[in-house]
Amino acid sequence: MAVVLHESSLAEAADRLWEELPGHRVEILNGSIVVTPPPDGSHQETLTWLVEDFAEAGAGQAGLKYVQGIGLWLPTGPDDYAVPDFSVVDADFKDALVEKNCCAPHVFRLVLEVTSSNWTNDTATKVDIYARAGIPVYVIADRRHDEVLLYANPADGKYPDPERHKRGQSIPVPESVGVALDLSVDVLLDGDG
Repeated sequence: MAVVLHESSLAEAADRLWEELPGHRVEILNGSIVVTPPPDGSHQETLTWLVEDFAEAGAGQAGLKYVQGIGLWLPTGPDDYAVPDFSVVDADFKDALVEKNCCAPHVFRLVLEVTSSNWTNDTATKVDIYARAGIPVYVIADRRHDEVLLYANPADGKYPDPERHKRGQSIPVPESVGVALDLSVDVLLDGDG
């Protein structure tokens, strides 16, 4: 579908795309609009599994919320924001609302993306911007390369090299997130619990 934009700002153009393309995710990353088509069933099953797993691990009792599709305001540009697939945030995250239903980065403990058709945004662009935003833990279920990457502890706006996890393995959630939990690589990639 072609959308003709005659907006006066990048933010207005993103808003218009969001209205014109229901079900699509619209983000502004490094000053560019990124539109992602609706996710497939396996992608959504992974997110459902994560909600259940974090609930069973007692994330709520630990003062955390685990949410899907909440906006993350980014320091990379005046209108930049991302909409991660899944996030673990401080319980008072709503107090950190910046604008456009996006919260300040300091309330995010973990961000997780499940790759879709535009997988390079998750595996390259977002690695950079989430590190620059100071997100303590970034997990990528990289379905294209059949592995899960765990980035943690950014310093000076960069993550160290990721831990790479293959099928048959599990990933312990870093202690900094605030909940003890192991994530199955197979479930993160396939969505089957």
